[in-house]
Amino acid sequence: MTPGQRITKLRKEKDLQQKEVAEAIGMNRIILNRIELGKRPLRDDEAVALADYFHVTTDYLLKGKVSEQNHSSRGVRIPVLGRVVAGIPIEAVEEILDYEEITPELAATGEFFALKIRGHSMEPRMMEGDVVIVRKQEDVESGDVAIVLVNGNEATVKRVKKQEEGITLIATNTSVYEPHFYSNKEIKTLPVQILGKVVELRGKF
Repeated sequence: MTPGQRITKLRKEKDLQQKEVAEAIGMNRIILNRIELGKRPLRDDEAVALADYFHVTTDYLLKGKVSEQNHSSRGVRIPVLGRVVAGIPIEAVEEILDYEEITPELAATGEFFALKIRGHSMEPRMMEGDVVIVRKQEDVESGDVAIVLVNGNEATVKRVKKQEEGITLIATNTSVYEPHFYSNKEIKTLPVQILGKVVELRGKF
């Protein structure tokens, strides 16, 4: 059985549609469909997110190995921040609202923090009050959702589209929030700084 077939099996056992799973882990549904069909390999970070979502180990997803340790292993706590601003290291931010747990497997892939969504620019996918899990990194792939700091102001959550001339920050709620393009010059002078990649969305009720 391939990783894609195991994902399909887990999804159908829980009576979930591809769209539901993809939205929950911040993945494009078409990409998930290609992975399930075996037309695209499953990346390590995607395996971690899917394993966390389905409460299985990455070893099971990738190799079919069942481990009893997964349910007894303790999660790793990371802080939920209310805001991220320029000039203050994330570990020094005092506005810690709560803590979230991530799996040891995910924690092993980098340094993480969580951020509480403010505003409505990423609705309906990310609602105000939801929490995103973020891996600290200075760059992302085009199409990724990232935490971005513009002009030294408070960080925002946006999808990043890369172009030769610069980058465009795109909100999900495009009926209210228009995409904003920043030239390569503006990226350096403003500056426009990527703080991390959103790897998971946790909705709050």
